[in-house]
Order: sequence, then structure tokens, then C-alpha cells
Amino acid sequence: MAVNQNFQTLRLNSLSISSLLFLSRKPAQLKSTFTELKPTLVSLVSLQNETSVKPITSKATSKAKRHDFTVTYLVNSCGLSLESAISVSQKVKFQSPERPDLVLALLRNYGFSRTQISNLIRKRPVLLLSSPENILLPKLEFFRSIGLSSCDLARTLSSDPTLLTRSLENQIIPSYEFLKSVLLSNEKIVSALNRTTWIFLEDPSKNLMPNIAYLREIGVPHNCVSLLLTHFPEAVMQKHEDFCGIVREVKEMGFEPRKSTFVLAVHALSGKGNKSIWEKCYEVYKRWGWSKDDILTAFRKHPHSMMLSEKKIMKSMDYFVNKMGWPSRMIAQCPVVLFFSLEKRIIPRCSVFQILLSKGLIKDNFSLTTVLLPVEKRFLERFVIKYHEEVPELLSVYQGKVKFEGL
Repeated sequence: MAVNQNFQTLRLNSLSISSLLFLSRKPAQLKSTFTELKPTLVSLVSLQNETSVKPITSKATSKAKRHDFTVTYLVNSCGLSLESAISVSQKVKFQSPERPDLVLALLRNYGFSRTQISNLIRKRPVLLLSSPENILLPKLEFFRSIGLSSCDLARTLSSDPTLLTRSLENQIIPSYEFLKSVLLSNEKIVSALNRTTWIFLEDPSKNLMPNIAYLREIGVPHNCVSLLLTHFPEAVMQKHEDFCGIVREVKEMGFEPRKSTFVLAVHALSGKGNKSIWEKCYEVYKRWGWSKDDILTAFRKHPHSMMLSEKKIMKSMDYFVNKMGWPSRMIAQCPVVLFFSLEKRIIPRCSVFQILLSKGLIKDNFSLTTVLLPVEKRFLERFVIKYHEEVPELLSVYQGKVKFEGL
């Protein structure tokens, strides 16, 4: 089958320079790194211990003292509530603070806040007993080497610390290698990782490889595959059968595989959540008099028009139809206007348009796109600066300093 044949094109044969440098450092240089870092970590532990030696006044801390060492440590050093600490202590036990202290110090050294550390330990308490030198440091160093910032590293791993429990050599690096073969840059890999850690947790050969191969088989160009994987990785990680069904549905709706709207439509129809939003949008647009063809027209022009909230659609449509008097179905021909801010773009520009129209300075044959699509500089030149002498207040109206009704 062509999909299986295409697997060969998805094999990785290169790593980024930064990651090659990282791999060349293991294990001797990473050990050296930890050796250099250890005095700092010990100092951080000592400082933490010093600052934590204070009169015990909170009820939670007093109650924790009546429990075993693990519970007390989880409350005092990890910031867990007593209830959480008792629950977590069923999954991990220790009688010495030595290794947990080094783990916490390492996390702090990599920018984890107290809240992030609490979240991480609550979700994966076994990490307190992991070797900082052999297990945690190499993974933290790897993710920093591919460009993950300290802020994103702490946020991502505290949100889903499962990554720290997976093998660097057998899971994380092979996943990285595959992603690099498709996305080509670490920047895009980091962008995808910031959206879901599952791109590093799931075996790429399970769904990711066959799904990407299928997209290529039907003619989706590389830049569109990259767009989908970078910004909406969950869509490409669906079960292969489900993914193929959605792709076929998108083709049947008239989307061209060679255009970016194709993969955006795949995203809009992927997963129960997105499908539910799509159906809700369908009903909202029908309430505004759109036919099925109108809705599909809008969807083909801007697939994410079927992912807007009901509130956003209703407010914008109410203004366009009831305030501006534009036909409802006209919006279906240019659905991008539904994404604009009502307060910052739509109302200011439409107010200027109405003033010029009321004074006979322009004709009413200006289209919706002429008013709302141009960049701000172009709009100001064409509709505000041009008529400054005739209507000096135009700029103030545009800036919201003067109400349109007052002119």
C-alpha cells in the first residue's frame, strides 16, 4: 500500500546541531555538569532549610507533624496541602530528605516556581526519588538544548510531568528525530510541544507516521503538513482510521488538499470537542438565515469560522445586520470579519464609514471587505486623513473619543 511505502520517506537521519552537541556530552560531560551544579544545589537546599526553620503556626503544618516523615516533607518542602500529602504518600515513601532535596533544588535551578513544583510532585510523586544526575538532569538539558525556554520548560513539565518518567534514549530522542524530519526546525518542534506533550509521549509509528503519510499520499504539500503538526498536533495524533475518515469528509466538502484551508478544516473537524463546536456554530448561523450552502461557503473560505463561540458570532452578526443593515448572508462570503474585535476594529471603522456616508462623501457601494480588511495605516489614509478637512472629528470618532451619534 502507498501509505506503507511512504513510511520510508518519514525516517530521520539527522539531528539538530544543538541536540548533537547534547548527545555528544553524554554521559561523562553530563556527569561533570551535575558535579559542577551540585554545590549550587546543595547551597539551595541549605538556604531552603534555613528559611523553612520558623515557628510552626499553620494548622496544616501542625497536623502534618503528627504524620510520618513523607507527609511532613510533602507539606513543608513541596507545598502540598495536608490532604494531598496524605494521598500522595500512598504512592511514595522515604525516610531521608537527601535525594528529594536535591530533586527540588534542581527544579528550582531550572526555573520551577513553588506552585509548579507542587503540581509536578502531586501528579508524579515518584520523581522525588529519581536520580537528579542520571534521570532528571539529562532530560532537562535535552529540552533546553532544542530551544525550550526556562518558562515554557517549567510550565510544560509541571502541567504534564509524565515526560520526566520516560526514557530519553528510547522515547524522547526518537520522537524528536521524527518530528525534526517533518518540521525541520527546533522552533516548530517547541511550538508543537507547547501545545501538547503527547507528541513526545506516543510512539510516532502508531498514528503520527501513518497519518502524515496519508496526507502526503493525497497531495497535501509539506508546508501544510508542517502547519497542521506545528499548531494543531492533536489533530494529527488521532487514531489512523478516525483521521482518514475526517480527511475524506473534508475532501467531500470541496476543499483542495494543496491549500492550507484543507488542513485547517481537518483540525476544525477533529475530536469530539471540535466537532461539537462545529455543530453549535452550524445552528447559530442557521438562526441568522444562512442556508447549508452559505455555511459551507464560509467554512471553505475560513475553516475556523466554525470554531467561534456563540457569543462572538451573535455579537458580531447583531452589529453587522441590525446596526449596519448589511444582509446576513453577505457575511458568509467574507467570514474573516467575524474574527475581528468588535470594540477595537469593527465599531471604529464602521462609525467612520457611516459618517462619511451620511455626509455624502462616499457612496454606499463600498463592500464589507473594503472597510474592514485593510491594515490600519491604509484605512486611515483612505477614510480618515483623506476627509480630514471636511470632517475634522473623524480621527476622534475612530479613536472612540467622540460618539458617532454626536455628529
